[in-house]
Amino acid sequence: MELKLDAQGLLTVALQTATLRKAVPVVNGLALDDLRFTILESHPENCWVRYESLVLEGGSFALEAQKDGEIIHLRYWLENLPAGLQPDSFGLRFQAVENLRQYLCSGYFSWDGSFYVQPDALGDFEPYEARPETGYALTQILPAQGTGSLVIGFERHDRFQHTFTFDTRRLPPSLTILTLWDQKDRHGLDRCTSEKLLLFEHPEVEEGLREWARQVAAASSTPPRLSSPPITGWCSWYNLYASINEENILHHLHSAADVARRENLCMRVFQIDDGFTPEMGDWLEVKPQFPRGMKPVLDDIRSAGFVPGLWIAPFMVGNRSHLYQEHPDWVVQDRLAGGPLVQMSFYGEFRWHKRSEEYYILDATHPEAFAYLRQVFHIWRREWGCEYFKTDFMHFGTAHGPKRAVWHTPGATRIETWRRVAEMIRQEIGEAIWLGCGFPLWAAVGLVDGVRIGRDVGVEWSSNLSAQSLLRDQSTRNFANQVLWQADPDCVLLRQRFHHLTDNELRSLALFAGMIGGVTMTSDDLDELSPERLRLWKLILPAEHAFCRFPLLGQTGLSYIPWPADLHSQHVRHVARADDPVLLQVRKFRAGKTAVLALNTGETTLKRVYPLQKLGVSSPKHVSFWSEDIGSEICLGELRLEIAPHECILCFLSDRPDEPFPEAFSSL
Repeated sequence: MELKLDAQGLLTVALQTATLRKAVPVVNGLALDDLRFTILESHPENCWVRYESLVLEGGSFALEAQKDGEIIHLRYWLENLPAGLQPDSFGLRFQAVENLRQYLCSGYFSWDGSFYVQPDALGDFEPYEARPETGYALTQILPAQGTGSLVIGFERHDRFQHTFTFDTRRLPPSLTILTLWDQKDRHGLDRCTSEKLLLFEHPEVEEGLREWARQVAAASSTPPRLSSPPITGWCSWYNLYASINEENILHHLHSAADVARRENLCMRVFQIDDGFTPEMGDWLEVKPQFPRGMKPVLDDIRSAGFVPGLWIAPFMVGNRSHLYQEHPDWVVQDRLAGGPLVQMSFYGEFRWHKRSEEYYILDATHPEAFAYLRQVFHIWRREWGCEYFKTDFMHFGTAHGPKRAVWHTPGATRIETWRRVAEMIRQEIGEAIWLGCGFPLWAAVGLVDGVRIGRDVGVEWSSNLSAQSLLRDQSTRNFANQVLWQADPDCVLLRQRFHHLTDNELRSLALFAGMIGGVTMTSDDLDELSPERLRLWKLILPAEHAFCRFPLLGQTGLSYIPWPADLHSQHVRHVARADDPVLLQVRKFRAGKTAVLALNTGETTLKRVYPLQKLGVSSPKHVSFWSEDIGSEICLGELRLEIAPHECILCFLSDRPDEPFPEAFSSL
C-alpha cells in the first residue's frame, strides 16, 4: 500500500489488489487539464498537493491522502473561490484502475439495485444502451489477479451525495469520484470540503463491505438504532394492495392474532399500507371506507396484541390532492420545464385507486410545508396512536440537485434538506419503529430502524418485482444488516393461490429472505395457510437480531445476454447473468450450530460440492435437511448437493448426531 505523486503532481494509490493511477481534479463535471501544482508533502504514507487552474478563477483545489494503519484516508477541498463560481460537484478522476475484474455498482436507494459489473463483458452493448457505470456512496474492486477486495467509500452520508462512475469504454477503466455540493451556500465557509474517503483492502469480499459499514456506523452523527427487537409481523399491501377498508383490515387482524396466539408466532407489528388516504399529500384525510377514522382501528390493533402501523409517503404530493390545490407553492419547481417538477406520472389506466395523474415533491425548505409535515407525524403518533411508521418513496427528496430543482429556500444540499425532514420525523415519532422504503440507504443511519434493500415483492419468478431483485440486491446489501439498520427484503409470500410461483419457487424465496434474520413480514391471511406454509413462516420468524453471510459473493464471472426489445424502445438490451447461478448463505447459531442454504437460480439441475472450511464451518458435522427427501450428504468435510432449478436446499449442521431440523431459527 503506497501513495505517490508523479512529476505532474498527480496521485497514484498502489495496492496489492489494484492500482489507481493519476488522480485529476474534477470540478462541475470537468477534469482540470491546465494544472499548476504545489506539492506540500510527498511521502509513501502521506501526500498533500494543491492545484491551480484557469477554471478555478484564482481559487485552488487541494488533495490530502494519509495512510493510517491499513486504511487510507483521502480528502479533497476547494478554497479561495470567487463568489461567482458556484460548485455543483467536485472530486477526482483516477485515469486508470489496473487489475480490475469486477466492481460494485451500488444504487442509492431501495429500488435502484446493487450489483457487480464485469467491464470486459460489456463489449456487446449497443451505443444507445445505458451502461451500469455509476454507483453511490461506495464501490468495491475485485482483482483480476489475486484474491480479496479493495473497498472505496465515504465515511459520512448525512450532508452530501457521492457518486462513483467507471468509464468502461476505456481500457483499463477510469474511476471518477464526486461529492455533490449542490451549490451549497458558502457564506462563512473557508473551504468546500468533501467527507473523508476511505480506501482499504480486505481478504474477503462481503466482510470487506461489512467493515466499511462498521466505519460508517462509527462516524455517524447518530449511532445506529440496533437495540429494538426484530421487525416482524403483517402488512396489508401484497394481499389487499390499495383495496382496503375497515372490514377487511379487521378480518386479517383477527386472523393474524388467532394464528399467532395458537402457533406461538413472534409477530410484533400489524401495519396498514397505502389505501386509507384519498390522495398523496392529504395525510390527515381518511377515505369513507374507514368510517371511524384511523385512531379506533389502531386501538383495535393494539388491543389484539400488535404494534399498530401506518404507511406514508412524506415527499409525495399528487396533483389532485387538496394539499396541492390549496398550496401549489409547497412543491419543488422544475428549472428546465417550468411549473412543478414531475417526479412520477400515471397518465393511463392504473392510478393507485387515486385520481392524481402526476406526483410532485414536497418542498421541505418551505416553512409552511415543513410545518404541515411535522403536524402530520405529530397527529399520527400522538393522537392516532401509530407506533410503527413505514415511510415510502423517500428518494423523492434526494433525486435532484439545483440544476433541475428550484426550492423555496436554496442554499442547502439535497441531503441536508432530506436529513432535516428525517430528523424531524424521528423527533415527532419518538421511540416508535421506523421502516424506510424507496429509501436512501445511508443518509438516515441512526434515525431509522429498518431499510428496504430491494424492489417490491411480485408474483412471478422472472419478474423484476420478485425473485430477480430479491436474489440480486439481498446478496449485495446484506453486509449492512444489523450494522447500520435491520435489512428488509420485503414481505414473504406464503399463500397457496393468486400468484405464478411454483411451490419450490415460493419456498426458495421465503427461505432466502428469512435466512438474513432481518425484517420479516407477510401480507397473507394466516388463517388460510396450509400447515406446511405455517411451518415455513414459523421457521424464519426471528426472535432476536441475526445475520447471515454470503461466502461466495463476487466469486463468479458475469456475462451479459441480449434481452428481447421492450415495447417502448424497440431496442435489444443486455441483462447480467452469473456464470454460477447458485447462491449460498451461511447463518451461525449458538453452540456450534449452522444453517446453510444453497439456491439454484438457474434453469438446469446442478451438483455442487462445498468444503465446510470454505463455509466457515469446522468439521466433522452432522446434517439434517428441511426436506426429508433431499439426497445430499456430508462426506470427508464436504457438503455435496444436487439442486433442481429454482430450488433451494436448506440444511442444518450440528455437533450432535441425529439432531432433528429445528422448528424455528428463533429456538436456536
